[in-house]
Amino acid sequence: MKKRVILVSGMSGAGKTSATCVLEDMGYHCMENFPVQMLSALVDMVEHSTDPRYNQLVLSTSAMDFSEYLHVLSGSNLEVSVLFLDASNEQLLHRYKLTRRNHPLFSTGVCHTLEEAIEEERKMFYNAKDRVTYVIDTSFLKTSDLKAKLQEYFSLSSKPVFTITFMSFGYKHGVPMDADCILDVRFLPNPFWEVSLRPYSGDDKCVYDYVMDKPETKEFCEKVVSFLDFTFEKYVQEGKNHLTVAIGCTGGQHRSVSMTNYLYEYYKDRYHCFKKHRDKQEVYND
Repeated sequence: MKKRVILVSGMSGAGKTSATCVLEDMGYHCMENFPVQMLSALVDMVEHSTDPRYNQLVLSTSAMDFSEYLHVLSGSNLEVSVLFLDASNEQLLHRYKLTRRNHPLFSTGVCHTLEEAIEEERKMFYNAKDRVTYVIDTSFLKTSDLKAKLQEYFSLSSKPVFTITFMSFGYKHGVPMDADCILDVRFLPNPFWEVSLRPYSGDDKCVYDYVMDKPETKEFCEKVVSFLDFTFEKYVQEGKNHLTVAIGCTGGQHRSVSMTNYLYEYYKDRYHCFKKHRDKQEVYND
């Protein structure tokens, strides 16, 4: 069995250190910013080592060395996954202003402002995006949510399997940046315009039945299930480990929640599935 390596990288300030700490707590042996000049020697040692610590290894690196890490690891006999941590430019600026830390690219002398450094860093990652296995957008992610995602993707408690996250969201709150596939259900009849249903969500039977019983929804379900059956099968064949399917309506309360619940129930016995309602508001009814 090949030894497993997770290469962690991403935008500075997006949470690489936090992710590495979580992975270390999960049982991985972690190394941050290992000198790129010595990387080939490390890979050779890991491939031939009998030390169990190197059976599950995490390497974390910056944008400056990311391409070289990819080059060396791609030529190895290791099972390599690439985790990319991202966040919006606004969030990155906000975090740096709070911590008052210098951006790593300042030391190169190429950039003199945070805005320049962030844009330059994005350019450095641009050509390697197709090599990324997992993307996590931490813009509005709590630490507990980051930990949950990492558990989904990299848990050592069982053999790696193809996993699917079905996520509902509201377009007015923004599109999830880490979605692999987005389904827009804003064309379905909207329970929001039914006064009696407005306070509820797709987790409530009255809303779920309203959405799912419509002819448009039934036809959509037939077509989308056929599409997803084909997509999931091909991703499994390609060796992909995880897929996030995001289902969006206007507010993320009614239609998207109902459809997410439907798809989760439909696929949960065939794949290892997770479900998340990103923008659903808690509703309290007397």
